[in-house]
Amino acid sequence: MFGTLSENLTAALKNLTGRGVLTEQDVKEGLREIRRVLLEADVSYELTRSFMERIRERAVGLHTVKAVSPGQQLVKIVHDELVALLGEKRAPLEFASVPPSVVLLVGLQGSGKTTTGAKLAARLKREQKAPFLLAADVYRPAAEEQLRQLGERVGVPVFGPADVAEPGDVPQLVREGVEAAGRARARTVLVDTAGRLQIDDEMMAELARLKQAVAPHEILLVADAMTGQDAVRIAQGFHEALGITGVILTKLDGDARGGAALSIYGVTGAPIKFVGVGEGVEALEPFDPVRMAGRILQHGDVVGLVEKAQQAMKADDAERLAKKATSKKGMDLEDFLVAMTQIQKMGPLEGLVGLLPGVNAKVLKQAKADPRRLKHVEAIILSMTPAERREPKVLNGSRRARIARGSGRPVQEVNALLKQFEQMRKMMKGVGRMGPQMLMQLPR
Repeated sequence: MFGTLSENLTAALKNLTGRGVLTEQDVKEGLREIRRVLLEADVSYELTRSFMERIRERAVGLHTVKAVSPGQQLVKIVHDELVALLGEKRAPLEFASVPPSVVLLVGLQGSGKTTTGAKLAARLKREQKAPFLLAADVYRPAAEEQLRQLGERVGVPVFGPADVAEPGDVPQLVREGVEAAGRARARTVLVDTAGRLQIDDEMMAELARLKQAVAPHEILLVADAMTGQDAVRIAQGFHEALGITGVILTKLDGDARGGAALSIYGVTGAPIKFVGVGEGVEALEPFDPVRMAGRILQHGDVVGLVEKAQQAMKADDAERLAKKATSKKGMDLEDFLVAMTQIQKMGPLEGLVGLLPGVNAKVLKQAKADPRRLKHVEAIILSMTPAERREPKVLNGSRRARIARGSGRPVQEVNALLKQFEQMRKMMKGVGRMGPQMLMQLPR
């Protein structure tokens, strides 16, 4: 996520942080480099200029704080201004006091509205918001069927043209769908509207009629982050016509340069509420400007990592593993297999490592973490008998050879895994009883 932007911006600031004293010329050169990085990331010229002006104003008098170096103070200023540029604070969805709350998902064709609707429904279901999907795209072939399949996948009911007498009347279709959601005791209705290849008057007129018919509580623009400044132009068009209340950026896990995320709020005033970070139905994250600024500056996002872990693992399972790991005997390979399975549920390794503080984007790119490695570990452990998993010390040469044949991996890999596991078990036992206590104190 924002790999190139993060790498270049961190490099520009690194030249300043190591110096005990910053001259006016140093600051000018550093700010010039930051300006270049932002423009290369496709941030609009106007926003870049105002961003740099605010930093320049705050950079005056950096020498007044003696406990922190001027370079570190400048990094803090850049971080704060990035937060302001990204939206200042997290903007959660607004819900009606009397359900159901209606959320319109709008955007151009191909931006990922239908898939995003299912992802958002899955998240709302986990949050006990009782979602209900409504297929209002009567133009794209198989749009309704696609949403029904996704709805079945995430376990959320779907209402569409097949459920009404006059499917061509979109406002009436949505009105009947909202009524059906009320009868089903749904708390949130997500309306997947039709998109076009480009913004046109007919499209906006239909959405305006739809807005008037159901008075939505949220109008969320689904925009493709890969389109850069085009996403900002599209956001402006929808905002002027409908007054969007928020944005969901999709494909942020790809090679997005970051210009859309850094520009949309400043141009429209509409906050980014969620970002799509993968293809799975769980790959939708709330957008937090403070944490995103930290990721861009390679400060990490430990809170995000904890949230992923909590989402993947139930609290009682996590507590049981932590207690077992820090017990006198320590965890065994069955416990290790459970932990590996939970890690796989948390998402791609690159995304998880990127949440750790101080991980350089360039180094992460060169590392090329192989997700198949976890599958190989799983295959090796599953090739063992339950008794061998519980007591790895019984694994002599012949047993290891049998496990290698059963898993399709070389014996050297089996030996390496057992050695790494033993080292990890000793380390975990050294942590003592603090493990479970720390786990129980994590915010939920």
